[in-house]
Amino acid sequence: MGRLLRSGRVQVAFVVLAAGIFFCGNFPLHAENVIRSIEIEGNLRIEDQTVISFLKVGVGDSFDESLINQSLKALFDTGLYSDISITPSGDTLVVSLIENPTVNKVVFEGNKKFDDDTLASELRIKPRRVFTPARVQSDVQRIITLYRRAGRFSAKIEPKIIKQDRNRVDLVFEINEGPITEISRINFVGNHLFSDWALREVVKTAEQTWWGRLMSSGDTYDPDKLNFDRELLRRHYLKNGYADFRVISAVAELDREQEHFFITFTVDEGEQYRFGKIHIDSTLSSLSVDELEPHILTFEGDIYNVELLDDTVDGITSGAAEHGFSFVKVRPRPKRDPASGTISITFLLDDGPRVYIERIDIVGNQRTLDYVIRREFRLVEGDAFNPTLLRKARTNILSLGFFKDVKIDSEDGSSADRVLVKVEVEEKSTGEFSFGAGYSSIEQVIGEVSITERNLMGRGQYVRLGGTLGGSTKTVDFAFTEPHFLDSPVSFGFDIFSIESDSTDTSSYKSDDNGVRLRLGLPLQEDLDLGLRYSFINKSVYGIPDTASAAVKQTEGERDQSSIGYNLIYNTLDHPSHPKSGVKMTLDQSFAGVGGDVKYMRSSVDAVYFKNLGSDYIGSVRGSAGNIFGWDGHDIEIGDAFHKGPELVRGFKVGGIGPRDLTTDDALGGKTFAGASLEVIFPIGFSDDLGVRAAVFADAGTVFDSDINIADLIVLNSPDIRASVGAGILWESPIGPLRFDISEALLSETFDKKEMFRFSGAKKF
Repeated sequence: MGRLLRSGRVQVAFVVLAAGIFFCGNFPLHAENVIRSIEIEGNLRIEDQTVISFLKVGVGDSFDESLINQSLKALFDTGLYSDISITPSGDTLVVSLIENPTVNKVVFEGNKKFDDDTLASELRIKPRRVFTPARVQSDVQRIITLYRRAGRFSAKIEPKIIKQDRNRVDLVFEINEGPITEISRINFVGNHLFSDWALREVVKTAEQTWWGRLMSSGDTYDPDKLNFDRELLRRHYLKNGYADFRVISAVAELDREQEHFFITFTVDEGEQYRFGKIHIDSTLSSLSVDELEPHILTFEGDIYNVELLDDTVDGITSGAAEHGFSFVKVRPRPKRDPASGTISITFLLDDGPRVYIERIDIVGNQRTLDYVIRREFRLVEGDAFNPTLLRKARTNILSLGFFKDVKIDSEDGSSADRVLVKVEVEEKSTGEFSFGAGYSSIEQVIGEVSITERNLMGRGQYVRLGGTLGGSTKTVDFAFTEPHFLDSPVSFGFDIFSIESDSTDTSSYKSDDNGVRLRLGLPLQEDLDLGLRYSFINKSVYGIPDTASAAVKQTEGERDQSSIGYNLIYNTLDHPSHPKSGVKMTLDQSFAGVGGDVKYMRSSVDAVYFKNLGSDYIGSVRGSAGNIFGWDGHDIEIGDAFHKGPELVRGFKVGGIGPRDLTTDDALGGKTFAGASLEVIFPIGFSDDLGVRAAVFADAGTVFDSDINIADLIVLNSPDIRASVGAGILWESPIGPLRFDISEALLSETFDKKEMFRFSGAKKF
């Protein structure tokens, strides 16, 4: 029994001894099992104390496995280390580190589309910063995205690492840019009212053409632009009465070779609506509805147009503010009647919350000065907050042409009735150097060079220096415009010019006009502008041969012309160069005799109306007339008279209509002209890619009356109408828009100068 007890005690002793050896080998021999010191190994750049600051345990803490794991995670999250281990050694916590290398330099190879600076600006990894594989892969994706937005979807980026001393690396991005991934075709499915060609004119995304490929210009696929195109299509149909229009899908498909995109818009056009009953319903008893009716632009029976609806909301809001109701909220409530095809509109007026603008902050304008942007607002700090006027301000700022994009957001101010307005702009280049060439049957070869800046020194000012060289005309001009003279909506500008004209073929003389013009522009209404001007011109007539008309010879020499004038322009065209609808009317008058040697009163009027006839047929009607007469005993000289030809009636040469010297055949010009024109432009079956359309037209007009009264001079002068009909081809060619016209004069005089063929075109590049 004693032996058994002794044996049991021995066994227990061995167990206790073994356990003691085991625990002593893994934990400090302290009853409380705490960390007495921390040892950092492997850190080359980072100070020990910095490493310790990331640990979740410290001296005096126990060896807690959970906190040690948290410490590991915190150190890894710094991105400074490629490997970390934390282990206890006695009562010491040992932290072993392998630091990530630093980037010595970043190199790009194979890039041609983007320069090194552009690519470097996209990177998050920079020289002297810590290198991590995750950051490199992220930057690779950034560069690929940049190339894809430039239309190179097959671009490949391979990062290479070259190790250097002192734990540094050189990072080399080997780039294979690949070919441009072109937009080969834009298709529309479900459209019956507007052709594919017409809708391609609406969207911003454009097909790559064969001439664009030759000139290295064209469009590339951009998903953001595609989303914008959906909105453009919606707005296009809504302003033409198709209130049920939907873009069902917009799909971009990339071919297997990753060289071509095929974009397909699937649309549901719906039915066309017209405006039904229109009235205003106001909860503001003290605000007279009758005072707001002049702001209504939507009329019963007109084709439904969402843009007119928005303009009416803006107009009513502004009108209410003018009558002291700054916080009015205008909400259009449409009532659709598919059976009658009408949409009745009730404009609901409520008193909105009283919120004021605390501050307007502008960001993103590196070049454009703040006040250039602020003056496009109808609001200032302290005014009532009005979302409608903010939307109008955004439109005004974009229309300046200085910015790619403008965003206006609002956020809470310092109190419940205060709001902060943030304006974020993205600037674009406003300077341009251009040179161009062209040819016409009138001027023959034409050349042009110009330097233009539309935002001079960020002040919103316009300046241009240019010159042209043609077969019969040479010009040099300098123009400057301040769009907000003395912080008012009035524009001020001046022009300095020199014009050398050769009228030998038509009137047997040459002339030089050197002068200056001062201009003021006043916006009267949304679509109505008034321009005022003063001009001083030194006119010189020379180079007259002995065989010239006696009337031409008497104009030889120099004279000064000092005149004041104005023009009144009403313009609702939907596009400045390719209008499809709208009206433009111009009234122009000049009064010469404010000093100088010439005295006359000149008046002219021009009006043109465009209408979309459907199926891409665009019709236009134009009418024009003018008169000039001398005063204080002064006659109208040849250079001041109206010399009309193909610009009035096609089928006649320049100066081919009007009074003429029978003996010398010199055109003398007339004191009165009038004309009218009808034209229809339409597609003729060519592929839309070629941009070819046709036109048929009919012109009529006359130029007559002359102050020429010289003995033995026989002046042919007939007020009879001249008329012509013809057809033309319009081509959006690789070198710019070209037009070919063939005309046949139906009514003419025997002394008129006719031409059957006319060609014109020019291109800036």
